[in-house]
Amino acid sequence: MSFLDLYMTQSPLIINPNENADASAIIYGIPFDSTHSFRPGTRFGPDAIRLAFNNIEIFSNKFNIDLEDVNIEDLGNTRHTVVASEMIDMVGKITSELITRDKQLFVLGGEHSLTYGTYMSFPKETGYIVFDAHYDLRDEYADTKQSHAAYLRRIIETRGAENIIHVGARSYAKEELEFKLEHNIKTITDKDIRDGNGPKLVKDAISTFDKMYLSIDLDVLDPAFAPGIGNPEALGITSRELFDMIYAMEEKSIRCMDIVELCPQYDNGATASVAAKLIAEVIAMTITH
Repeated sequence: MSFLDLYMTQSPLIINPNENADASAIIYGIPFDSTHSFRPGTRFGPDAIRLAFNNIEIFSNKFNIDLEDVNIEDLGNTRHTVVASEMIDMVGKITSELITRDKQLFVLGGEHSLTYGTYMSFPKETGYIVFDAHYDLRDEYADTKQSHAAYLRRIIETRGAENIIHVGARSYAKEELEFKLEHNIKTITDKDIRDGNGPKLVKDAISTFDKMYLSIDLDVLDPAFAPGIGNPEALGITSRELFDMIYAMEEKSIRCMDIVELCPQYDNGATASVAAKLIAEVIAMTITH
């Protein structure tokens, strides 16, 4: 039996612009937020992103691509669980199955702990770049090692840090700084971005990778641009700065992008709109290269 048949709810909400073409992108959601540390509710993020996507213009003036001509296949959400280990196992199996279809994959969260299940399904040589206000390098948080605040540490403990690039951290604990230094994790700082060097540094950092996994924790943005998130942090980057860094990746093959930590009940629509635009622009960017 397919893991998709076993674990998916079969409730897609994104309106497929062109069902008659071969799928260019596949989307699925993971409504999980059981290890949240501040605002609960990111489990409602996947459907909020879909609602926004269905209500924005999907013509990319940056890449001159009309996504109305593109098949975007939405598989729905995973079934509900409150157990992190079960979620990680489930999404690992689903992602491994979807990788065999050789299509660009988009994963909608949910909290960031899901990335341990999705990214670890890709070959080790796949570059991983994450945009996040936090390092998520704690040994554990709230008495669990499978926390959204510890997922990146679990990845590095398993695979090492040589393929990891972290962008935009501005809030962290002392133990995270020590772990970052010990493992020589590549970082692009919040100050680097404010100084206008973000796009060039991103392009340079990913230059050695053929294929990339892109992870967007929406709290990398300042709350003025993304109020609807689980762990807001002041003094963040702008949405323009984020998109300019994403555009710097246009020559690379982005095999998967996850978008996490959207908390709709605290949103005014701005955060979901950014998430939807990210999906549209990364699809368009990929089609042109």
